[in-house]
Amino acid sequence: MDILGIGLHFEDLPVGRRFRTIGRTVTEADIVNFCSCTGMTEVLFTDLEFLRTESDIKGRVAPGALAYTFAEGLLVHATMQHTGYAFLEMDFKVHNPVFAGDTLHVECEVIEARRSKSRPGRGLVRTCNRIVKHDGTLAITYTPLRMIKCRAEVVA
Repeated sequence: MDILGIGLHFEDLPVGRRFRTIGRTVTEADIVNFCSCTGMTEVLFTDLEFLRTESDIKGRVAPGALAYTFAEGLLVHATMQHTGYAFLEMDFKVHNPVFAGDTLHVECEVIEARRSKSRPGRGLVRTCNRIVKHDGTLAITYTPLRMIKCRAEVVA
């Protein structure tokens, strides 16, 4: 019997493959809980009066780290259960703020895929991930390199 929800294997991720995740709406509660559990109690995220009177960003802004972790959560459920073995590195750029009420999805393109030289049965996959808001605004881009399980080992 097939198991649903198993992630993509290395062989499923050739260079050029593109896909997108479902959406996830950022709520006020998400921002409060994220800031509380991470200790990110910067006034930009915790003081609405500061936002109203002093900040260049107007509105209930979410930490970029929250948007990034939501993106990773969406990708884990869609692509990495039982097959994602390691997150190795990434480049990260914030383009626009994310606010309470924004619905985010991730657009993903495989930009590098190669077999691991040191770990048989593993591949290295780099993607360009674009976190996009419901109105089409680009919020964040990041390019993680991950170690992914191969479906079958290649015998030399």
